[in-house]
Amino acid sequence: MGGTRGVASANRGRVSEPRTFTVSDDDDGIRLDRWFKRHMPDVSFNIVSRWARTGQLRLEGKRATPGDRLEAGETIRVPPAEAATARPARPQRERERLTPEEEELVRDMVIHEDTHAFVLNKPPGLATQGGTKTTHHLDRLLDGLADEEAGRPKLVHRLDKDTSGALLVARSARAANHFAKAFSGRTARKIYWALVVGVPAADEGLVDAPLAKQPGTGGEKMHIDKEQGLAAKTRWRVIDRAGHRAAWVELQPLTGRTHQLRAHMAALGHPIVGDGKYGGPEAFLTGGISRKLHLHARRLRIDAPGGGAIDVMAELPVHIAESLATLGFEAAAGDHLPLERARPAQSAEAQQRRTSAAARDRRRARRGERRSRGSSRPAKGRR
Repeated sequence: MGGTRGVASANRGRVSEPRTFTVSDDDDGIRLDRWFKRHMPDVSFNIVSRWARTGQLRLEGKRATPGDRLEAGETIRVPPAEAATARPARPQRERERLTPEEEELVRDMVIHEDTHAFVLNKPPGLATQGGTKTTHHLDRLLDGLADEEAGRPKLVHRLDKDTSGALLVARSARAANHFAKAFSGRTARKIYWALVVGVPAADEGLVDAPLAKQPGTGGEKMHIDKEQGLAAKTRWRVIDRAGHRAAWVELQPLTGRTHQLRAHMAALGHPIVGDGKYGGPEAFLTGGISRKLHLHARRLRIDAPGGGAIDVMAELPVHIAESLATLGFEAAAGDHLPLERARPAQSAEAQQRRTSAAARDRRRARRGERRSRGSSRPAKGRR
């Protein structure tokens, strides 16, 4: 809990008095209610809201609300411990310890490490997060990369279970906040390699097709829906061709929708090899080509906190490397294509400012035209 530790111990033994905590660097920028969830999980949101309404919750001495953003070094005043007569604390399920083999597995995935992040080369078949029937997943394995100072790394984006390749995890809450903004603001660049069925007619293109959850699939499948779907854009380029049978393509998602690359390539008429969900039986090639999904996050570039950039490439999994070789492709050919420059997403305010400025320029231009027309007219009485 960083900056909260020392103050908490100073208040020990004086339970009837308000408690004071200092916001740590790791909590800089998060909401106050999120701070409670992180450091005082037994205090419910309802209690935090009640404290705020009654003026018992203070930030830098002033009344606070659950949505207030925190800054490192600020002080939070919280009512006495007995004031939190909330629901009884839920028993915390003890996290199952990793086996030595599991610790070795996750450490072998690391392809980049610095003070802010790890980049892992996730193998195909490993889910990023757990679920009802998924107990073996990457999020659990991150315990093997934990350290005493920063704790366990934090997921900031994900890859589908059957997609392999570069996946970044943050080493602190502050870094996680920075990277999450980069992904949501579309300033991060992700390059995928895929093997697709057939060969596109053009060398490159842009798929601009909104995606929505397909009814009746429980949200497990997406489909193109121009009326209800969310905006989804994918740039694609052909790296090489194997006759008319298959193509090796580079994919750059410009948005981040679920199954976006898989749905877009299927809509283009060239499903990703091994993707039976979106391509049906046509998605499988014969002649010794693996039936696994041929989609790999080859490269990740993202700005690092404090300057500089993380730019990492992940080696291909065995089944994709073998398929490329079987079809006569040279794996080195794919890295010669230039990386498209990231364009930060404009906020609604920025767009409004640009629109207003353009309108203002047009008005000035029209006024200038009227003045110039007026000055060219002959004066009354002159011949």
